Amino acid sequence: MILAVQRLIHDEIVRVITRLYGVTDVPVFAVEVPPTRALGDLAVTVAFQLARPLRNAPKAIAQEIAAGIGPLPGVARLVAAPNGYLNVYLERPTFLVSRLRHEIAAPPAPSDKTIVEHTAINPNKAAHVGHLRNAALGDTLARVLRFCGVEIEVQNYIDDLGVQVADIVVGLQEIEKRSPGQIREIADTTRFDYYCWDLYAKVTDWYEHDRERLSVRAATLHALEEGGNDTATTAALIVDRIVRAHLKTMGRLGIGYDLLTYEGDILRLQFWAHAFEILKASGAVFLQTEGRLAGCWVMRIDEPGAKEESAEAEAPSGEGAGESEAREKVIVRSNGVVTYIGKDLANQFWKLGLLGRDFKYRLFGRQENGQPLWSTTSDAGDPDAPPFGHAKRIYNVIDSRQMYLQALLSQALRTLGHAEEAENSVHFSYEMVGLSHATARELGYPAPEGEDATKPFVEVSGRKGLGVKIDDLLDLLIQKASSEVAKRNAELSADECGRAASQIAVAAIRYFMLKYSRGKLIVFDIEEALSFEGESGPYLQYAVVRANNIFHKLQEREALAEADIIGALAGTPANEITDDEENVLWGLVFEAARLDDIVEQVVRSLEFSVLAKYAFGLAQLFNAFYHRYPILNEERSDRKRWRAAGVAYVRAQLTRALDLMGIEVPSRM
Repeated sequence: MILAVQRLIHDEIVRVITRLYGVTDVPVFAVEVPPTRALGDLAVTVAFQLARPLRNAPKAIAQEIAAGIGPLPGVARLVAAPNGYLNVYLERPTFLVSRLRHEIAAPPAPSDKTIVEHTAINPNKAAHVGHLRNAALGDTLARVLRFCGVEIEVQNYIDDLGVQVADIVVGLQEIEKRSPGQIREIADTTRFDYYCWDLYAKVTDWYEHDRERLSVRAATLHALEEGGNDTATTAALIVDRIVRAHLKTMGRLGIGYDLLTYEGDILRLQFWAHAFEILKASGAVFLQTEGRLAGCWVMRIDEPGAKEESAEAEAPSGEGAGESEAREKVIVRSNGVVTYIGKDLANQFWKLGLLGRDFKYRLFGRQENGQPLWSTTSDAGDPDAPPFGHAKRIYNVIDSRQMYLQALLSQALRTLGHAEEAENSVHFSYEMVGLSHATARELGYPAPEGEDATKPFVEVSGRKGLGVKIDDLLDLLIQKASSEVAKRNAELSADECGRAASQIAVAAIRYFMLKYSRGKLIVFDIEEALSFEGESGPYLQYAVVRANNIFHKLQEREALAEADIIGALAGTPANEITDDEENVLWGLVFEAARLDDIVEQVVRSLEFSVLAKYAFGLAQLFNAFYHRYPILNEERSDRKRWRAAGVAYVRAQLTRALDLMGIEVPSRM
């Protein structure tokens, strides 16, 4: 890794500047990576920043700083360039060997807890392709934060009292006229998340044919919140089965959680009632006494650019809101029903440890990776449950359409005097996912009509039953990948092909979801995602598989293991890595070492496309090296050892980068 070296150099330069010039406030500067290794491995521009206050030329300042720096571990030399840069050249053999032997600083101890909440799919039907980006981004965020030494708690919010759940209850009870026993039988004997997928579209159509039927939904919602009735029992069964289906789907993608937070428990345990009293006492919410929002408890919207969504279902159809009402958000409707932003506020307060109350917890089960999964409960909890909540920072992974509602959470915290907590409540937003026309056709999506046919992508709509289920997409990708793996590796069994194909399919999906800026709408295309060439997950996997094959063959042909190669480096001339004017091997090693620097950039910017493109670039460098510099057929033992050592390090770093993106490496491709 490179960050430890950068920090060492930075701190030494600060000490020298302080000693030479008596400067107590050294300007902020970075230890950067120049565009080519010919310009140094690292470069510092602090001499330019000191030129004005010291009234001296950058070149002279750089020379004085360079002269004042003594020997530094791992640094071969530090040179003052004629243009004023300080160029740093590392001790190449030592650098590589120490990393291969893991002789570098341990990662920092875990910091204060951070909560990452992601996925949060409505538990009313199968998960679809539109949910993929949220889950992939959230899981990768948790992985990179853990890599940086942050203590992470991953939560998945379950809206078990929402409109979507009520609609499935309406569909089963009112449209299909199912009894509770029949509903349970359907849940036990069908692919229930798929069954509800089709039913949800039927319910939507049922409402559209007679808008008066929405009163049935309203009554169902009231029954869900009241609890203790057949409707609530049916809803609980639906939610449980759908949540378990979602968890199984996400498990296929390597995605897991620590806690499922149920919205119903927020109400049953009086979290919202307590939070409501806090909001009223502080003046953050007030009772509107006039206009169309009369009788509603509302929050004034101070966030710039907030869209008018405050009326909810309060206003008569067709009436417009006045300017003042357009700047108010309904928290509790006039009929006493809490809007979802109200429950979000209570949950946010709890996550930050500001509510003064806690959930009860039960063990929900074991996930695909064996990790225990807990859930909140309003019944008797497990006294041995681990502690949850009370986080220093929160990342809510929610699409950009929820931007102003997330801003309201921060506004409420500031109003209550929790400015630091508001700053640490981060909305990790992203744009939506569409399908290419070719992919939509291959997945059996109906051809778009009218204006939709002119769009460069196909939009999905779960409410209309138009979309692609994640499991269907995975199955198709696995089928395609399995065919390709079998064609290339005839000796593999069907199970081995299936295992590799599953890993390739997951890589195809997850890399595609990460390689674009999160502020960009992405159009998923199967052929592009699954390609073994170009910027794709399978391409990165193939680079590691290729590196693994080198070591397999070294073991088979020469009985040389990686440990043998590393152990022999101390007595091996290092000309291959020190004297190459083109810096090919060293350039490859150095780029691999930048992973921790890249991850730090990712955490600062929250842009995973930086990590994806870094991994792709490293794989490209390795593949170019592989074709140009043979290892297995190299006759000189010193060259073979250093090249193999370089590949071993690149393989390890690229595997780590893939793991951060939730991508496993198949044994064969």
